[in-house]
Amino acid sequence: MVDIRQTSQYARYLGKIGWKVERAAEINYFIKKIPLVGSIVKIQRPEEIRIDKIRELAKKYRTLQIIVEPKNELDIKFLTSLGFKLSKSPYLPTKTLFLDLTKSERELIKGMKKDARYAIKKTKNLKTKEIKNLEKFREAWKKSVGIKRYVPSLSHLAALKNSFKDKCLLLTTQDSSAGAIFLVGDGRAYYWQAFTNKEGRKSLAQYKIVWEGILWAKTKRARVFDFEGILDERFPNKSWKGFTHFKKSFGGYEIEYPGCFTKAMVPFSL
Repeated sequence: MVDIRQTSQYARYLGKIGWKVERAAEINYFIKKIPLVGSIVKIQRPEEIRIDKIRELAKKYRTLQIIVEPKNELDIKFLTSLGFKLSKSPYLPTKTLFLDLTKSERELIKGMKKDARYAIKKTKNLKTKEIKNLEKFREAWKKSVGIKRYVPSLSHLAALKNSFKDKCLLLTTQDSSAGAIFLVGDGRAYYWQAFTNKEGRKSLAQYKIVWEGILWAKTKRARVFDFEGILDERFPNKSWKGFTHFKKSFGGYEIEYPGCFTKAMVPFSL
């Protein structure tokens, strides 16, 4: 399974929201043009690092900086040999949690921690609904989080939905106290983005939302459910502690990634 950032659906999505996308040998290269200056090239979790292609793009787009988020230690050695440096601020979560969706529903519940099993049982009769109207979904999201957190624009949500089509689920509770976006790409499901208000936290609504998302992912034949980020002590962020505890209550196993490696390109050569 490739990372979702290396799928054709994700390439379409970024292309719709203003990135230039080049796809070669099933690897996505994302280019953000900077008017009158140059560009930034980003490659996220590729299956392999093709330096000749990166050099070609750097020259073509007058690249100021190359950003690579590799998948393994071998790629780190290769990148550092080329002068790339580890960034203190990774773009993607460097640690995440996987659930094995080949397991049965009973096995998945059995693998949860006590608090998650309790919440799933307590919210058994809580109603959820798939939202087709993107504007309503966004309004519920904004109302839930206020000005504290970023909420994607309507055009970005539309681009995401149009790119992933039936592999994108927007789910909320009936009262919109909690909601989430789930994606599936190349056999892996993702807990992409989510929101919960005070009432939703009190009713444990997000547990119900995630469980419904897991069940939906199984219907899409996803083999893994990726919680898309938990706290990583290598790159600590205290604000991640709360939702990390929440995600870990569903069980699963941890996956670590190397981080983000960057290189300044002056004068546009590698």
